[in-house]
Amino acid sequence: MKRLATAVALAALASLSTFSLPAAAEAAPSAGLAEIKELGRVNGQALACGEMATSSKAKALMIRHAPKTRGYGEQFEAATSAAFLAQGKGVEPCPQAADFTGKLAQLAERLQAALPAAQ
Repeated sequence: MKRLATAVALAALASLSTFSLPAAAEAAPSAGLAEIKELGRVNGQALACGEMATSSKAKALMIRHAPKTRGYGEQFEAATSAAFLAQGKGVEPCPQAADFTGKLAQLAERLQAALPAAQ
């Protein structure tokens, strides 16, 4: 079961390469970057903890808010990978699903302010 979760997580990380495609409209280079990195950390931790619903919501926020540029995609992917590996070391227990939900709600608000989603 652990191998299946790891395989799913690695497949999810591989799929993030789609965020590196250039987009016509680019935001300021640092607009929302802290939020994107935090979103990546939540995503990586969720993947490592088997919280696939949380990971799906994190990716949906990324798709909805982040400019489709290499820089944003790489930051999200790097933060996801680092958090996944850190959680995998087993030093800290996995957060409860409600904790993930709260973090995503806060990030959604911060992302909307920093990188408003197209209506």
